[in-house]
Amino acid sequence: MEPFAFEPGKSGPGVIELVRTNDLVVISLIESLLKEEGVLYFVADQHMSAVEGSLGFLPRRIMVDADQGSRARRLLQEAGLAAELRHE
Repeated sequence: MEPFAFEPGKSGPGVIELVRTNDLVVISLIESLLKEEGVLYFVADQHMSAVEGSLGFLPRRIMVDADQGSRARRLLQEAGLAAELRHE
């Protein structure tokens, strides 16, 4: 499953921020877990991080469909990544 694309003008519950981090290994692991479980996600700010010269001071955000937020949070908690989760 590929990351989902935002559709401007489409109504619905929207997206929520699941994780915000500079750690590329954590991002890769989370992407793998979400993809394996079929959870729709989007990595925001990855292009901005490249623009700033990859110094690592602009964190990337992993966004998920609001309808799948609880499922995604539970998945990351079970994988031992609860400390990475943003507060609700």
